[in-house]
Amino acid sequence: MATLLITGGSGLIGSQLTAALLAKDHEVRHLTRRRMTVGPVRSYLWDVPAGKVDPAALEGVDHIVHLAGAPIVDRRWSETRVKELIASRADSARLLLRTAQTAGNIPKSFVSAAGIGYYGAITSDRIFSEEDPSAQDTIGRISAAWEAGVDAWQAVTRVVKLRTPIVLARGGGALKPLSLLARYGLASPLGSGKQWVPWIHIDDLVSVYQRAIDDARMAGAYNVVADEQPDQRTFMRTLAKVMRKPFLLPAVPTFVMRLILGERAGLLLEGSRVSSARALRAGMQLRFTGLEEAMADLVER
Repeated sequence: MATLLITGGSGLIGSQLTAALLAKDHEVRHLTRRRMTVGPVRSYLWDVPAGKVDPAALEGVDHIVHLAGAPIVDRRWSETRVKELIASRADSARLLLRTAQTAGNIPKSFVSAAGIGYYGAITSDRIFSEEDPSAQDTIGRISAAWEAGVDAWQAVTRVVKLRTPIVLARGGGALKPLSLLARYGLASPLGSGKQWVPWIHIDDLVSVYQRAIDDARMAGAYNVVADEQPDQRTFMRTLAKVMRKPFLLPAVPTFVMRLILGERAGLLLEGSRVSSARALRAGMQLRFTGLEEAMADLVER
């Protein structure tokens, strides 16, 4: 049995990872901004802007899983907001490192969320791998700064960064609003519909996090994506098919998306494929490799 500390433990990934770890009799702790204890999970307080962490949270911890971060798409990307997005991810990782070093509580590993936004909001025939450099657009800069904060941990322990695309999950993530549109017959492509849409089923992602925790041979960045990476038109058509709804509407114009979302629209209007070869060599095994099968599992669940 191991003791794990999770930041962002109440989120989409964190809550399901917590349940999976508890099922294997691990001790799980959460870092939160408000004290709460749910079942066997004890919470500890932290305040990233104030630079404060309850040092008791790290006592006897074997692994840290860093999932915390301000929502990427909920507000426009002003200069101030971009700094907040970076600080909530990179500064929080560095704060945990300083706290661990001061207390002398160094875990066996630091496993962090990361994003395929590292390669930028572009549509290209290139299939990106972990060896490719970060993009220079806003999401690329956010992702690179995020990973730089995580990489500071390499001086003291094993670091794993799981670069993740859209996560398909029931009741949360991108599938929730898209399913609502499809339910009312409003599923349609976004922009050109030609942008690639890498994805991962939540159950498979949780499984990869568990492997990253357990396997001491894993280190560095890994793209965690399913084999089938459709274009956006195919993605939405598949969702409509699984939900037995029509797919008849014209595409939502690019200018409408940009008018509503500003620069953030690039996350939906652009997208490239990424290679999961490195993760597969590390032993990643996915239950859901096809989009229709994954969507059907979640819609029927």
